[in-house]
Amino acid sequence: MAPAGRGRSVLPHGDSGLRPVPAVLPPPRARSLRAAASSPPGSGTLGGGLRVGVEAIEGPVTPTLGAVTAGRIEGYDGPARLAPSRVVRRPSGHEPAGDMPPAGLRSEVLEAGRRAGLAAVGVAPVEVFESTRRILHRRKAQGHHGGMQFTYRNPERSTDPGRILPGAAALVVGALDYARATASEPVPGRPVARVARYASDDVYGALRSALGAAARVLADHGYRTVVVADDNALVDREAARRAGLGYYGKNSNLLLENSGSWVVLGSVVTDAALPPTGERVPDGCGPCRRCLDGCPTGAIVAAGVVDARRCLAWLLQATGDFPMEFREALGDRLYGCDDCQEVCPPNRRMPEAAEVGEQASVDVLDLLGAADEELMERHGRWYIPARDPRYLRRNALVVLGNIADGSDPEVVGTLRRYQRHPDRMLARHATWAAQRLGLEPEIATVPAAAPAASPGGDPGDGPGDGPAGDS
Repeated sequence: MAPAGRGRSVLPHGDSGLRPVPAVLPPPRARSLRAAASSPPGSGTLGGGLRVGVEAIEGPVTPTLGAVTAGRIEGYDGPARLAPSRVVRRPSGHEPAGDMPPAGLRSEVLEAGRRAGLAAVGVAPVEVFESTRRILHRRKAQGHHGGMQFTYRNPERSTDPGRILPGAAALVVGALDYARATASEPVPGRPVARVARYASDDVYGALRSALGAAARVLADHGYRTVVVADDNALVDREAARRAGLGYYGKNSNLLLENSGSWVVLGSVVTDAALPPTGERVPDGCGPCRRCLDGCPTGAIVAAGVVDARRCLAWLLQATGDFPMEFREALGDRLYGCDDCQEVCPPNRRMPEAAEVGEQASVDVLDLLGAADEELMERHGRWYIPARDPRYLRRNALVVLGNIADGSDPEVVGTLRRYQRHPDRMLARHATWAAQRLGLEPEIATVPAAAPAASPGGDPGDGPGDGPAGDS
């Protein structure tokens, strides 16, 4: 999660032989949108550990689908922009040994994943996720997706592994542990914002690398593979559940058996007919409801059901104004929210890693003083709407209003500067922060109000009043 948003390249035109090329492709955009995994079959993540409602957020809208033929991706209707370094070709002279994989291949593949760092790895069948598809449609109709797209965008595709790789016969599903210490040492006297654990390091880069190790074993035996991680092509939590890796918690996360939910999930789709692994893990939550009671905004509206319209992890990634009713509840969170995982008993039983994520915390004043290019260089692997750093600034202004010292001249100067900002959205958030810190009226000059934006859209109040767009 290298940053997936950089270095995208058009597929080379030299290969004109129209041979299907097995593709292992990274997402062109960091879609941290990592909120965790949902109870009924769900999908990706919101920037911070919580996977919104059973269907939720599956990373970027990226071409990781099908076989690449003459610069196009079969089964994908978007632009064929791929990262060639991730395209895996079948080695010359290696052809599949037949319909049935050789004995021991499954064990070899799983062991390769473990050696590469996967905390858990298994094999799932490729039948369509029918119940997951129904849940996606139902949650979308109920509005629980809050305007998110990802696996909601095309449930028929994201619940059918065969759309990713024609002839798919198995899913090799892996979980990578991202347990990290919660925060780096703050600078005394400086307002510091929290970052969700999964976003503090490039955990999706590590996940893709580990899945790639398993994929290479299959490619060496002549099979086609496609790595799918942090991507809207597949509901990753349901794939993991079917592989016997874990069960859905009431907070919609997938919990590994005898472990917890501090993991990110991904799959290798292959035409090797590997036998599925193990039995599905039974529910382990019992009567516990700590996540439901511990959510700061009441976003977990029922066991396994998250309303993204109230979820801080999603709201931090949505366009438009940050909803007024949740600004104080945001506290010091800049990106993501881990609360429903922090209170989960299986997670609390796990020893906390000594290692601190590289970006476990962010100096708020430093962020607000940085140039756009610098912000994207630092945080470009996160999911940032429309790749526009104004949304990081928006979040930082809310955090500043919640935690800063209103008598600090640097804080006052920063808010005064942003109140005069040509971007009216940023000016409104700076004014709110100034008022919350009790600054004098002449500092807290209120710009013209604008209609509240829905979580999925922007009213178009940036510089020049042009729509910011939604990626």
